[in-house]
Amino acid sequence: MTTFRTEHDTMGEVQVPSSALYGAQTQRAIDNFTISSLRLPARFIHAVAHIKKAAAQTNLELGFLDANIAAAIIRASEAIIAGEHAEQFPVDVFQTGSGTSTNMNVNEVITHLASGFLASEFAGQAIHANDHVNMSQSSNDTIPSAIHISAALAFEQQLIPALENLHTSMLGKAAQLEDVVKTGRTHLMDAMPLTFGQEISGWASQIESNYVRLQTALPQLLQLAQGGTAVGTGVNAHADFAEKFSQHLSANTGLPFTPSDNFFALMSAQDTAVAVSGQLKTLAVSLMKIANDLRWMNSGPLAGIAEISLPALQPGSSIMPGKVNPVIPEAVCMVCAQVMGNDASISIAGQSGNFQLNVMLPLIAYNLLQSIELLSNACNQLADNAIASFSVNQSNIDKALARNPILVTALNSLIGYEQAAAIAKKAYKEGRAIIDVAKEETQLGRVELERLLDPKRLTGQ
Repeated sequence: MTTFRTEHDTMGEVQVPSSALYGAQTQRAIDNFTISSLRLPARFIHAVAHIKKAAAQTNLELGFLDANIAAAIIRASEAIIAGEHAEQFPVDVFQTGSGTSTNMNVNEVITHLASGFLASEFAGQAIHANDHVNMSQSSNDTIPSAIHISAALAFEQQLIPALENLHTSMLGKAAQLEDVVKTGRTHLMDAMPLTFGQEISGWASQIESNYVRLQTALPQLLQLAQGGTAVGTGVNAHADFAEKFSQHLSANTGLPFTPSDNFFALMSAQDTAVAVSGQLKTLAVSLMKIANDLRWMNSGPLAGIAEISLPALQPGSSIMPGKVNPVIPEAVCMVCAQVMGNDASISIAGQSGNFQLNVMLPLIAYNLLQSIELLSNACNQLADNAIASFSVNQSNIDKALARNPILVTALNSLIGYEQAAAIAKKAYKEGRAIIDVAKEETQLGRVELERLLDPKRLTGQ
């Protein structure tokens, strides 16, 4: 049976499980917010712990925090950052809009851990969640800062490497297939030829453009609200707190964080998160285009386009033996749909900055970090299990190319658009190669037609 201990806060006493590292305010949040099974991501909790660590370092430097207490808070924060005690952060995403419940959850866990360190090493000293762990801070500047910190770290550690991996994979595949000519398609209909290398270079350019856009957004994430405290005025924080905090945080994380030049903007609004989400949505749009190209090119294997064969990763049907489906592109498309939905939620949440505080911060944090994680994983899956490993069905490509009447476009300047159209229609109707029909309908010789209608020449290569 679960046993309980009595904790108290300014509203009175609360029964908390004896094994819990959190206290009264976390328990109230658990009781009040029984809305979903969603919890803020570990990366976000780690970001809040980074704030507690850097704040303790700063308050120690400024002479406001006892050295033993600061050391204990730092040690407890580092344990959380390392992934320990993950089960101690159970507060629902759908909570108070400022994220105060999550801030206090982290404060209480750190207090419990740090108090344990002090009890074993410096008996007689006590730590308070608000007075010590939350010193010079408010939930109102901590949670917006944690959104920026967690997203910036996720960019640096997950998304940027994943984009680089996907871009490298595409460039390698484009080089491998630079001389393989295929039928181009516009409106899903046959068009002039191009090479696989040219087609894939278009994908690679899309990814590169997304990379540049996201890198451009990173400096905005590195600007923090920390130091604004309750409403942006910095009440109860030393004038040097924000600058010194950013210096400590930068040293701890390896990213060059700085205080914002206007705390009011970063606390009352979430424009940076909205903008970053928009860039993530753009990446999702690009990935869905690429994934759907792969699905179409892989379609078949007998009744579809069947230009390529994606790796056979698992059985595709519970009833049709031998069926294999393009599971990686399908999964990527679902990721893209989720990210687009997340962007809509973040856009709505971004509008909820009433006066001095946005009050949908937990939702923004959850959706933004989910989008980054999903896109990072999707990029790696697409790179490693689709782009790098698909094979070309050369015979199908050659067969379609040889019968493509749109090649007659190359004759426009010699015989005119109308005669070329008539030749194309006859080739379609009779199911014949365009070169054979053109030989019958024009004065051009076979050798000249072979030169003019050479698909490789028509790609501009």
